[in-house]
Amino acid sequence: MTMELSNARIDEFADDPNGPVALHFRQSLLPVEGPGSVIFPPTYADIGYNIDELADGTKVATIDSVGSQANRMEPVFLPARAEEPENPRARLVPQIDIAYGNEKSVSILEAGHRLGDAIIRSTALKDRAHEAFRAFLDRDDVAPLAKLAPTSLVFGVWDSRDTQAKLPRIVQSTIRAEDVDVLTRSAQYSPPLDYAELDVFTDAEKEKQQGDPKSPLAKRGFVHVPAVKTHGGVIAQGPIRRDVTVNLIALRRLNGENGQALRRYVLGLSLVAATAPLDGFLRAGCLLTIDPDDSGVWQAVARNGTRDTVDLDEGTALGYACAAADAFGVGSSERVAFDEKLAKADTKAKTKEQ
Repeated sequence: MTMELSNARIDEFADDPNGPVALHFRQSLLPVEGPGSVIFPPTYADIGYNIDELADGTKVATIDSVGSQANRMEPVFLPARAEEPENPRARLVPQIDIAYGNEKSVSILEAGHRLGDAIIRSTALKDRAHEAFRAFLDRDDVAPLAKLAPTSLVFGVWDSRDTQAKLPRIVQSTIRAEDVDVLTRSAQYSPPLDYAELDVFTDAEKEKQQGDPKSPLAKRGFVHVPAVKTHGGVIAQGPIRRDVTVNLIALRRLNGENGQALRRYVLGLSLVAATAPLDGFLRAGCLLTIDPDDSGVWQAVARNGTRDTVDLDEGTALGYACAAADAFGVGSSERVAFDEKLAKADTKAKTKEQ
């Protein structure tokens, strides 16, 4: 049986301490080339692909990490560009832009570490951000954070370079591929000319450096360079799944001035972020679409592990979030300037850990 969601019912997710512990959504994805096609996971320093082997030998590949998914989801609150229709989600959060360079700007919604990012400490927002984190540490009050940078509550934030305040993610999402076979690929670069014949360098230099991708001539593209057994993607024999979780326990632990309205506001933002459609182009060689035969359902997960299907969609989430934002009061939007002096001073500052 599917649970129909009214605004009052969604309020209970934020208010009822005995309510569900989480909302969970599992969605099957497919490569645009079809099942069994090659996709390219992200590569990480020192390890390449992040692939774990289970006890039965099955290999599971990370296709998009928690952090990457959060960085893809947060921009759903950005205003529309000139050629696009108005984005109704943009009114739900303060729009804070940092101006830099020659009439350029970047939104706080695009800062990887959110309110704890170095770019925030390089503007007039520095002291306000510090005070907001201190309010959480000293009084367990996240209202200043919700007014200044509410998505820091939705996707989590760690002020690791200043106060050490850390708030967990309420929305968490990952994409994994199961039962993967790992492929390699090889390539050969051949220069269009024989530069040694043109006396750019000697035949001896050519013979010594070609074939070595680290040699100076190879790096500049003047000699033959093979690339052998490099990352060639994976084929998922099992499903490719996106799992989205809204942590209602973490949500209900948020306190501050007008706490009930605050929690409902953050819940509304969380539901909007969790239900907004995302672009499936993750990186070169990895373009995914929803599996039309298994597009996913939302479930409310109780403390005892029972699951009830809930009728949660993009429109329901947006409607609730708009009402909750009006009740709480969205913080003021503003444009601040990047301050080179503050940035230089921050490069010399030391964290508590240091």
